[in-house]
Order: sequence, then C-alpha cells, then structure tokens
Amino acid sequence: MNSDTAASKGQRRRDGIVQLLKQQGRITIQEIVERFGCSEATARRDLEQLETAYPVIRTIGGAMYDGLNAARDIPFAEKEGLSFLEKERIAELAASLVEEGDVIGLSGGTTNYLIAKMLKPRTGITVVTNAVNIAMELAGSGIQVVVTGGIMRHNSFELCGPLGEGMVAHLNIGKMFIGVDGVSQAHGITTYSEQEAQIAKALIQRSQFTYAVFDQTKVDKSSLFSIAALAELQAFITDKPLPEALEAEAGSLGIQVHIAERRL
Repeated sequence: MNSDTAASKGQRRRDGIVQLLKQQGRITIQEIVERFGCSEATARRDLEQLETAYPVIRTIGGAMYDGLNAARDIPFAEKEGLSFLEKERIAELAASLVEEGDVIGLSGGTTNYLIAKMLKPRTGITVVTNAVNIAMELAGSGIQVVVTGGIMRHNSFELCGPLGEGMVAHLNIGKMFIGVDGVSQAHGITTYSEQEAQIAKALIQRSQFTYAVFDQTKVDKSSLFSIAALAELQAFITDKPLPEALEAEAGSLGIQVHIAERRL
C-alpha cells in the first residue's frame, strides 16, 4: 500500500469516526477498533488528530462530541459540516413565529439552542425547557424561564426521567419546538435517546401546537426511538423543500411547512 492510499484510508476512517460521534455523542476506543478494523494505537492517534480539527473531547477510553459548543465557536468548514448556517436560518424563522405573551417550549438540540439565543433580547415570553444550556442562555434576560426537573444527559444537557415528566404533566404550553434526529413518513419524528423521546412525548402532550424543527440532513431518516407520529404534529420548520412523498403526507395531515430560504 503506497502512502497516498494509506492516507486516504485513514481519512475515510476518521470521517467515519466523526459521523459516529455526531450521531451517538460519544465513542469508545474498542468500538473504533471493532468497527474500522484498526489497532488501539491507531484509534488513539485518530482521536488525537480529530481533537485538533473538530469539537472532539478525549475521555477515558474514548471521546465525546461537544456539538453544542461547536455551534458557537468552531472553524467555518466544520460549521458547514454541522449544517450550522442552515440551523441558524431555521432558528431565525422559528423565533419570528413567537409572539409577545406566548408560552413556548424548547426541547434540547443545537437548533433550539439557537432559537433561544435569538429570543433572548425579547420580553413578555415564557419558555419551558428541559435543556439546562437553553435555560442558562436565557438567564438574565426578560424572558420567564420554566425548567423541568430530571436527570441531565451529558450529551445533550437535557433533563429526562419521571421527575421531569411528572412536572410537565401540570404545564400548559402554547407552541412547542421539538428538535429531532430523524423525520420520515413511516416513523414520524425520532431520536437516538429513549429518555429524550419520553420527555419530548410529555411536552408534546401538553402543547397546543407542535413544530418539528430539523435541517435537511434529518429528512427521511429514522432513529431508534419514536417521539411522535406525523399526525401528532402541526408544523415543520426546515431549510429546504421536502421530498415529494413526505410533502404529500404533510399536506394530507394538514401540517404547515415553513422553509427557511437561503439568503441571496
């Protein structure tokens, strides 16, 4: 194997590791060895290299992806990889749908975090959230913040579990913005985390109007755990027109589709 071939193979492996980190939030050395057929030493070197170029944090026995901080301050090329600009447009459109006097809900995720940043200068709004980082972003603003209880998931800063679900059962939310890992005609909106799916279900049940918020990379994808069927949603906020079949299904269910157009 010549050096160019070895380099390209190594780059493909590292690209694969990054994708897994984005999907799962963390990865172990052993998982890299098993998935990519490399040695432990190679896996460690890959993580060391990725740590210099991506928002990757080394941990004992592996690494985690610091995606939330990445959305704030990372190189432009990596922001593109995270669909940062698209998420920013989606968040701006979502924030424009919030009116004074609204009680809104924000689940976790980078797009909803950006919604919170855009709402921060506003007043007369109540935000219900199960995401600690969103609550902290809104601290000191003119927005009233209601934080659900629960145990925090370190990958997403979301509070989950029966404690939070019990509190949500006593709330009345007007507009709920749900971040998702996948949206499809067959499986509705889905996520990688069972705990996050459960708290999201509870929030939707207490909401009058639910927006699924997602960029194009989530379309026609299904994650392991279901949040809701499409019939339980009232609107989508996304960055590009939907595939024909999904658009037709949304139309038949009366789901509004808001598209954050690219600026010229």
